Amino acid sequence: MSKPTGPAGIRRRELVAALGAAAIAPLAVDSSAQPAAQLSNWDIRTDVLVAGSGAAGASAAIEASTAGAQVMVIESLPKFGGSSAMSAGVVYAGGGTALQRSLGVQDDLENMYRFITLAGGPHPQQEKVRLYCEDSPAHFDWLLEQGVKYSEKFSAAKGVPMDDASLYFSGNELAWPSRDIAEPAPRGHVPGQPGMNGGRHLMAVLLARLRKLGVTMQAGVAGERLVVASDGRVLGMQVVIDGRHKSIRARRGVVLACGGFIHNREMVRNYAPRLYDCSVPWGNAGDLGSGINMGIGAGAVALRMDQGFAIAPLYPPDNVLSGIVVNSSGQRFIAEDSYHGVLGDAIAYHQQGRAWLITDQRSNFPGPQDNFPLAAQGNTIGDIAEQLDFPRGALQDTVAYYNRHAANGEDCLFQKDRQYLRPLQGPPYRCWNLSVDKAFFPAHTFGGLHTGLSGQVLNSFGAHIPGLYAAGRTSSGLPGAPYIASGLSVGDCTYFGRRAGTAVAVDPRS
Repeated sequence: MSKPTGPAGIRRRELVAALGAAAIAPLAVDSSAQPAAQLSNWDIRTDVLVAGSGAAGASAAIEASTAGAQVMVIESLPKFGGSSAMSAGVVYAGGGTALQRSLGVQDDLENMYRFITLAGGPHPQQEKVRLYCEDSPAHFDWLLEQGVKYSEKFSAAKGVPMDDASLYFSGNELAWPSRDIAEPAPRGHVPGQPGMNGGRHLMAVLLARLRKLGVTMQAGVAGERLVVASDGRVLGMQVVIDGRHKSIRARRGVVLACGGFIHNREMVRNYAPRLYDCSVPWGNAGDLGSGINMGIGAGAVALRMDQGFAIAPLYPPDNVLSGIVVNSSGQRFIAEDSYHGVLGDAIAYHQQGRAWLITDQRSNFPGPQDNFPLAAQGNTIGDIAEQLDFPRGALQDTVAYYNRHAANGEDCLFQKDRQYLRPLQGPPYRCWNLSVDKAFFPAHTFGGLHTGLSGQVLNSFGAHIPGLYAAGRTSSGLPGAPYIASGLSVGDCTYFGRRAGTAVAVDPRS
């Protein structure tokens, strides 16, 4: 998922309050599977049922329909598009995409594979990563074929381009230690739309494609539970339409693409407690975990449910990266020029959710901002340390050590890029609270159902549950903690959504 931003004209603090008020409380629904023998009749019939209309669901439905299946897409909310429509629409792609080649960017799948598997958390799903990297250029071509518009422009700015540039470094590629792990290459492919409108454009294109293919689409339909035959095969789903319980028969199978569970606060507290206190549960209001719970009710196993992104959007502006980020002991713990998902993960998962940014005259925010509240200010670093009750002398020692080496162009601890490296000197010194419950700190979940390479939902023995597929944030896919690059989530949604749609359309056991 791409870096979240508030709509124009809405302050971040107001957005936090609005999102909290808008979050839908999950109903106490029994998501255990419904035995088909207890069902009197089917109200609706189709070949393939796709639950969810974000990038994963739309991509699955496009491929299933293209493969000749009759497809129905249901969406629990009144509007189609899911969390993907709220994002910047970035797709992480590389290995020599058409856009990379047109801009003279050298990249290969091994570099991309090394970055994804080695720059993030331990034990990634290597088979999925390998397949995604190998098919990345062709997948980008597929997006072009659907009608997604990209411009042949590269942006060197840090963060999602605000102009119509379509290629940029979308993650931690240039920061240490990633730049030593794999040769950096820009792999963030964002639709060439000025501002943060890429996600809306991406979903408008995919949804228009569904309509052109004749896919049945119905909003306001909430999935309750899967219907399972005596042999364990998923036959369909029980849903609620206009307050009435209905049953949908899916002759070839069901694709669960219902998003994550960030707005199901009980699930977040139970499964991903480090994300619970993050100030902004970020995602579509329908991200209530319904697809995950339905899958578990049918015998599926869930993976990495504690993982997600926690984002501390330190930049723009870039000048603040010349400041230093410290923990509650007054010590640095990361390179400040790290991708905001890597920084957020370090704070939420490894620093008990607490951190501060120390700036001087040159690294202060140039104008008003409400991402991070001002915690202290003074004419000396000692003034800051005293106001925040850091351990005696700790912050002063940290700044003195940093300054001594920064003056020689060195960051001995975290190898911060030299363009952001210089001593902190010159009041006013300010301290900004980056803590998860005080700052603008969006969070989203990545854990989900265990799936095979083509979206087959697996049980605890590693066997495919017949007739059941999943994609996007309902599944456990490429993105994890730390989230190392914008576009890994939407890229995962579209690519593995496509594979699930193709697989369910030709399911031999239908």
